[in-house]
Amino acid sequence: MDWLGILASGVLAMIGPVTAAYAVSGNGLNLQFGYTGLLNFGHVAFMLMGAYGLALTVEFGGSLWLGVVIGIAAAVMLGLLMGIPTLRLRADFFAITSIAAAEVIRLVVRSSWAQPATGGVFGIQGFANEFYAINPFTATEVFGFDRFIVTGRALWIMLVGWIIVVLTTLLITRLVKSPWGRVIEAVREDEDAVRALGKNTLAYKLQALMIGGAMGALSGMLLAIEQQNVHPDSFQPRVTFILYVIVILGGAGTIWGPVLGAVVFNFVYFTIDQFMVQLQANVDFVGDLISPAEAALIKLVFVGIALMLLMIFRPQGILGSREEALIDAR
Repeated sequence: MDWLGILASGVLAMIGPVTAAYAVSGNGLNLQFGYTGLLNFGHVAFMLMGAYGLALTVEFGGSLWLGVVIGIAAAVMLGLLMGIPTLRLRADFFAITSIAAAEVIRLVVRSSWAQPATGGVFGIQGFANEFYAINPFTATEVFGFDRFIVTGRALWIMLVGWIIVVLTTLLITRLVKSPWGRVIEAVREDEDAVRALGKNTLAYKLQALMIGGAMGALSGMLLAIEQQNVHPDSFQPRVTFILYVIVILGGAGTIWGPVLGAVVFNFVYFTIDQFMVQLQANVDFVGDLISPAEAALIKLVFVGIALMLLMIFRPQGILGSREEALIDAR
């Protein structure tokens, strides 16, 4: 067993651009769910809008930076269009309609009718050259030591990704410590009481949905740029549920919870993945019992068990407050 290789796999995943993208999206979901109490099961749709807004802008001759603006605007508009008719619904009904809306958007983008523009099931490739053209590092140069190495290309997207993580986290800090933030937390605790005080709770929930959606769009762009590819099947509902795991793991309603949750989740996820792959390949009786494909899927079993243990022994998450969790449960 290559134990150093297993550790390196987890560490590189933990600091990689995918973790940064999930932390940014987790920040947006935390604003919606952790602070405002919106049970948004369609958060992945905002990631899709950001990724496709960027890719389509470049595909039709626009610049990458214009694509960033269009992707964010598309996500904000989606939040507005999805929120106005649904945010008056009860939390469970909003959850159902949000996941349905996300699936409808994904299937439309994937359809043969939209294929001339979106690429359909084939997606869009090679649209981020403008981003990599300003890479200050040599793309093929190797940074790090031993097994803990990354290329200049990967280092550039990692650096940009973590800068966006810090900026979105600081933005949320400023928002939740403002009078606006105190209102959305009050909406989470008792919407009727806030409405009785004369506040337009629909407007506050709509604003949280749109701001969180804009962060989701940034996350989708980071993933698309890192892969130089955008594909509709990358935005299935399971992505939203992974984000919920990340937010709950770190601590919903905490400033740095989603960031810590993304780091811990991806470290455990990819470490177990590499461990199971090597176990299947190097231990004879394990190789006889399970195939390589099955070994790669067992990590999901461990993630499920870990999540159940978390809910039993620390339901408030790593950084969450037990007292606040008890208040929210009332």
